[in-house]
Amino acid sequence: MKKIDDVCVLVQARLGSQRVPNKMIRPFADSTLVDILFEKIKKLKSIPIEQVYFSAYEDELKTIGKNHGINIFDRSKQSAQSEGQPLTEIYEWWNKLPFKYVVLISACNPLLKPDTIDSFIEKFISSDREGAFAVFEKKTYYWDKLGSPITDWKGSTIMNTKYVEPIYEAAHCLYASRTDIIGQGYWMDTQSPPKPELFIMDELESFDIDYEWQFNVAQSLYKTLC
Repeated sequence: MKKIDDVCVLVQARLGSQRVPNKMIRPFADSTLVDILFEKIKKLKSIPIEQVYFSAYEDELKTIGKNHGINIFDRSKQSAQSEGQPLTEIYEWWNKLPFKYVVLISACNPLLKPDTIDSFIEKFISSDREGAFAVFEKKTYYWDKLGSPITDWKGSTIMNTKYVEPIYEAAHCLYASRTDIIGQGYWMDTQSPPKPELFIMDELESFDIDYEWQFNVAQSLYKTLC
């Protein structure tokens, strides 16, 4: 079991998105995506606010973090503009923060609930794994690129998802890792592919904003559900 004093929460953001320009600070449901996430983080029961950091380069982002009382890690311009760079550049804080573990939370999932974040942190702390990763359950049928079935039909001649074994899809919103392994080019654990502690969450909460249409849909969902 890990010690909570060895764990930090980190939010990393930048303004360089090309598919959804300035999505972090654009008006979103009378707020912004980063403001919404920080309001949730301030409600967390699993970790004190003093152990929360915001990795940002642009002054507009830093100002938002400071307004919420969040520790600021001064992200470099190179890190904020990098695409496809080594982990040690993207996650340049890996050897600069005094913590053994990091929980990384994406600001692109506005439907994510504080209770879910708390549960993720608590499960990671109680786990003996090097990392953790949020996923959601899928019970459906799949085929590979050659048209061969991946799903075991178990001898049935019709599709019935009640009898399908679940698989788990990446939620892309909550991650945890030992910080030192980032220096070796690993993330979540030192195996490839990694075998982190899987945290099963609600699929709707993981709704991710990568494209303009998703920004608009997420805003409608947020206004309705939150």
